[in-house]
Amino acid sequence: MTAQHDAGLQLREITKKFGTFVANDAVSLDVQPGEIHCLLGENGAGKSTLMNVLYGLLQPDGGQIILDGEELHVENPRQAMAAGIGMVHQHFMLVEVFTVAENLILGREGGPVLNLEKARAKVTELAGRYNLPVDPDARIEDLPVGIQQRVEILKALANDAKYLVFDEPTAVLTPQEIDELMIVMQKLRDDGKGIVFITHKLREVRAIADRITVLRRGKIVGSAEPGTSESELAELMVGRAVDLRIAKPEAKVGQIRLSVKGLTVANPAGAVVVDGLDFEVASGEILCIAGVQGNGQSELADALLGNAQVTSGTVTLDGVDVTHSNPRQTIAAGLGFVPEDRQHDGYVANFTVAENLVLNRFTTQPFSKGLALDLKAIADNATDLVERYDIRTESITKLASQLSGGNAQKLVLARELSRDLALLVASQPTRGVDVGAIEFLHKRIVAERDTGAAVVIVSTELEEVEALADRVLVMYRGKAVGIVSPETPRDVLGLMMAGVPYEEALANSKAAATGKDN
Repeated sequence: MTAQHDAGLQLREITKKFGTFVANDAVSLDVQPGEIHCLLGENGAGKSTLMNVLYGLLQPDGGQIILDGEELHVENPRQAMAAGIGMVHQHFMLVEVFTVAENLILGREGGPVLNLEKARAKVTELAGRYNLPVDPDARIEDLPVGIQQRVEILKALANDAKYLVFDEPTAVLTPQEIDELMIVMQKLRDDGKGIVFITHKLREVRAIADRITVLRRGKIVGSAEPGTSESELAELMVGRAVDLRIAKPEAKVGQIRLSVKGLTVANPAGAVVVDGLDFEVASGEILCIAGVQGNGQSELADALLGNAQVTSGTVTLDGVDVTHSNPRQTIAAGLGFVPEDRQHDGYVANFTVAENLVLNRFTTQPFSKGLALDLKAIADNATDLVERYDIRTESITKLASQLSGGNAQKLVLARELSRDLALLVASQPTRGVDVGAIEFLHKRIVAERDTGAAVVIVSTELEEVEALADRVLVMYRGKAVGIVSPETPRDVLGLMMAGVPYEEALANSKAAATGKDN
């Protein structure tokens, strides 16, 4: 090791290339103990690549890592962990069939016999110290996403990490879970940990950052103070002014296109998850389904697609009963579907961009000639959609797995909107997507509304609901608490999301406001 004079964790002139693509271009960054350093940037800006270099998942093409004054060579995650560097990944690195304690001990066995009792005790001790309650004997596959993330954090802490990287940690969390995570991060900082917080969510940055560094297209383009406005941060990220809330023309509501009557849906275990739901959506309007995740919204979207166990009720699209239709039939009837989990359900990772853009139409003209595919038509379609939807890829022949999150979401939306739709159903359409892509996707969704389609958006992001909705249906435990205006105060929506009926929630809100005034 070469001695250095600087303390803390420092990345100096880190360069990482993938072929001719420069993901990190001489990036320098430092993190001090007892601070939260936010690394802000669009998806594809190079944030995760930089941290994967630090954690030993990728090897740099140039530059240095310096830890507490000494140059550090990290060839794999085991070496990073041994040096006191931990990482909480956006896509959890957990073995789902193992328990919490078993996941904690993986890679740290230290001999032929596993000491699970010691691992359980470690889970309990760390969970108590950092307010991360979790059952050491619970299997990962049985835990909700928010609890799985706690396990990822506990894994890093169990390795005595001095520096922690949180890679887009809020992308799959509910608002309540995000608040809990912020408290945990502040506790870690107060205990002297140095934290790198990778995100593209401006409100979170302003709430928790001690320092902010902005990365754009592989380069550091500036730094900012936590008090910097969201619009200024967005402009630094994207390189231009961004409409954080798009201008939405007044809806021109037409005839009813989607009618849902008494819809009841059961999960695979037979439990009712959507309970007697009634609503309608007309041509030219957006209905947003709001609620804390896990209250039946996902199952409702699947039922509209034809991918859920409907036990009673009806779903009618343009007057045609599609209650028990399969996904192929509902798509043929004019349904466009953007799934909640694009990585697993939205595209095929090992197919090219061009192939993914015709996934639901490759058997129809002009993309097929009898039993053969028309490769030129598929390529022409991809070239057109990549340009129109600003899908940033080196080539239409690149695999979808090589796209950033925002560009993968653009690919899914481009494919669905490239057909004439009666109904667009989009679940969490901008989850894990940066502000530039959110602006773009929101404009496209509103444009689809304005062509006369009915639109149903499922979102746990209240900012998104407020930006897109013409009406808001709030769900709680599978039931509709009420359908309200998007101008409904946030505290009223919050009470409704906890199951309080609208009139009661409004009265409680007014009483609380009166109490504050007095």
